[in-house]
Amino acid sequence: MAHVVNEAAEKILDQTFPVLDHGFVRLVDYLGGDLRIVQAARVSYGRGSKGEEKDRELIDFLLRHDHTSPFEQVVFTFDVKMPIFVARQWIRHRTARINEVSGRYRKMPDEFYVPEDEKIHLQNKDNRQGRDEKLLAPLEVRATVRSRMEEHNKQAYEHYRFMLKNDISREVARIALPLSLYTEFYWQMDLHNLFHFLRLRLDDEAQLEIREYAKALAEIVKIVTPWAWDSFENHILKGARISADEAAAIKKMIAGQETGFSEERTRELRKKLRLES
Repeated sequence: MAHVVNEAAEKILDQTFPVLDHGFVRLVDYLGGDLRIVQAARVSYGRGSKGEEKDRELIDFLLRHDHTSPFEQVVFTFDVKMPIFVARQWIRHRTARINEVSGRYRKMPDEFYVPEDEKIHLQNKDNRQGRDEKLLAPLEVRATVRSRMEEHNKQAYEHYRFMLKNDISREVARIALPLSLYTEFYWQMDLHNLFHFLRLRLDDEAQLEIREYAKALAEIVKIVTPWAWDSFENHILKGARISADEAAAIKKMIAGQETGFSEERTRELRKKLRLES
């Protein structure tokens, strides 16, 4: 199996993809690319690339039929910087390898996330865990929210600095810092599991801030593995997996009949089929 040097990946190594107000995503290392997937899939009978058309067809077949192990041969290592509340969602993806900065060893920088005015929305009445992205808070409320967040962050950091100045241990002083503080870590994940991360975190119902990071990751994946990305986008991001009862309901919809589902389940199906937002 030949070593795969990915020229597209080489060009973006250590390039900063800015996210939010102080955050970023950087590709710091990689293993392989589309040709690594092809090589891994064909290794059993000693054949590598058969040309772009055949190789793309193979990758599409593998993804379409859930043959995941060749995708695990492609590995990304990212340097990511994000607010702590985003990081706590991020590390729920336990298939990654992660090394995070520690407030026990270093003084944390004075960097806090404050959402832009147009990102301060009211609570969604249907989705209890998210904002209603169609309903902005009133203008004067948004201004007050931003002002209070900035003041809160400033005071918290002053308390933190006071403790450090008085030789309080860093591991104790950091307790006063809020979830809006930025953290940074190295994050390594194979392409199969990265696609799973992106499927969940690019979804409209994912929190807006982590979606912004997912978009930056997606831009990098498109560059490093464009053929695999095309298949992922077609079959997973913009496709839909249908259960047996959903297939039966779709037949009824085509025939102009009631689906037999509850109103909520029918709405969910129509959203899955991208018949409504």
